[in-house]
Amino acid sequence: MSDENGIIIERVFDAPRDAVWRAWTEPELIRKWWGPEGFSSPRVNVDLKVGGKYVFAMHGPPGSEWDKDMYSAGVYKEIVPHTKLVVTDYFSDEKGEMKEPAEFGQDPDFPKVSTVTVLFEDAGKGKTKLTIRYPDPGTKKQKDAMIKSGMKEGWNSSLDKLKKVLEVK
Repeated sequence: MSDENGIIIERVFDAPRDAVWRAWTEPELIRKWWGPEGFSSPRVNVDLKVGGKYVFAMHGPPGSEWDKDMYSAGVYKEIVPHTKLVVTDYFSDEKGEMKEPAEFGQDPDFPKVSTVTVLFEDAGKGKTKLTIRYPDPGTKKQKDAMIKSGMKEGWNSSLDKLKKVLEVK
């Protein structure tokens, strides 16, 4: 879904908030679901504290144009355990240094950095509603570039993988 406030991705998981939170904050769990279907996540670094940095790698299917390590990184701005994460998010190198989105095949209008809010809400009976909220980037060109990038489709594919991770007991 998208609205005048930015881009919003929502999903309800048949798992308690603690499990969904851990899947978002523990590297060994993140590696199992980060990236769309067919992508792997060979490296995940998490320094889960305000001011700490995360660096996630994803690697596309062998033989595809995405058959390489691609990095995203950011800084934790707010952490409310089991409830909320606020992070900056940007394309990066393997060290977490910011890179231009165009270096990763994105439209030149794609925002260089976003502040993303991830909410974890009780949805009753052991279920969790997850909301990923990207704010309005400021211009129509930037928002169009985000939508055209396949961001929503990529997130939904990744969340399908997360659902499978959460189903494993």
